Amino acid sequence: MATPPATRVMADEPDFLQFNNLACETAGGKVIFATDEWFAPAQNLLKREPAKFIASAFTEFGKWMDGWETRRKRIPGHDWCIIQLGIPGVIHGFDVDTSFFTGNHAPSVSIQAACVETGGLPPALRRSEADRTSAAATREEFEAVAALRSEAWEELVPVSDLRPGFSDTCHNYFSVCCLRRVTHLRLNVYPDGGIARLRVYGVGQRDWSSVSNQERVDLIAMANGGVCLGYSDAHFGHPRNMIGLGRAANMGDGWETARRLDRPRILQTNEMGALQVPGSEWAVFRLGHPGVVSLVEIDTNYFKGNFPDWCKIEACQLTREEEEEQHVKWKWRSDGGCLWRALLSQQKLKAHHRHFFSGDTLQPTEVVTHVRLIIAPDGGVSRMRLWGHPRPLLRPPGSKL
Repeated sequence: MATPPATRVMADEPDFLQFNNLACETAGGKVIFATDEWFAPAQNLLKREPAKFIASAFTEFGKWMDGWETRRKRIPGHDWCIIQLGIPGVIHGFDVDTSFFTGNHAPSVSIQAACVETGGLPPALRRSEADRTSAAATREEFEAVAALRSEAWEELVPVSDLRPGFSDTCHNYFSVCCLRRVTHLRLNVYPDGGIARLRVYGVGQRDWSSVSNQERVDLIAMANGGVCLGYSDAHFGHPRNMIGLGRAANMGDGWETARRLDRPRILQTNEMGALQVPGSEWAVFRLGHPGVVSLVEIDTNYFKGNFPDWCKIEACQLTREEEEEQHVKWKWRSDGGCLWRALLSQQKLKAHHRHFFSGDTLQPTEVVTHVRLIIAPDGGVSRMRLWGHPRPLLRPPGSKL
């Protein structure tokens, strides 16, 4: 029998929150089965926006809630649902969020996982977009989901108590050490009740053996395994948003920092038209695959009065896992020994604009594994794409990254 992955319940904000939410509906996550959805449908679990509460909102089935809430169970068993990740990958932790479920939250949960070929899912598990409030699983759906044998899936989170959805207790964090690729989750609630959101933090994992060395791909995309490993400020939006799918949906779907307080009282520019400011903001990413970058896209979509004045990108090559861990621990300090080299020199940016940089604008580099985007003095970027060709990385013996 395989050794179960280590799971740790956490009270403080854990480090894994910087990773990508692999189950978010904006990443393609969806619920394909739920035993019961009387008060609120299970698909709400995967919403990107934080849960909200409207005191006066009721439906013909009861109180409207922004989450998944089952009826009070009066038959044997417990409620559960099956979630298909939008981006298959390696999971590092969960946030089981019970926001606003204060007298009706699920008392406890467990989470199981598996790697399932989605092409083989029975038609009964391919849900429509219709509102499923008041729905319960049909006999056909129960028969279809039985083929997945989800009750035997690997347990990532054992049965664990949940705290009620008050502002200081709503986030139930579970750290997971599981290095296997996951495509589907089974979320069990015992015996019934409500959960506002399930956030699944991890790193996407793509099958790179099917990608030709001659094919140009976005090496930093979340879907290709890119991940944010550190940043200077994320007051209004996390840097991981920049590597999400498609173009940004709005200004909140990007990286935006607070206004720097060290800005000069009177702003001035240099001979190139760039603002002369003492500070800048930065975000560091690990590429989904080592490679050579040939095209950079910086998109300030929706950032019309708060875009950065300029940006630049640096890159480096790390071949050992210990190197990365050390830099993360030191928060990528400039004196930490990381050999950053210029990839994209300082470039002026425009509001609400898609910028493309290639050719002589980019500095020739060797194969790179990590990049650092620097913006000045502050502001927002909705998307960053690093188009290039995957290349093998020559690692020292025994190294792992």
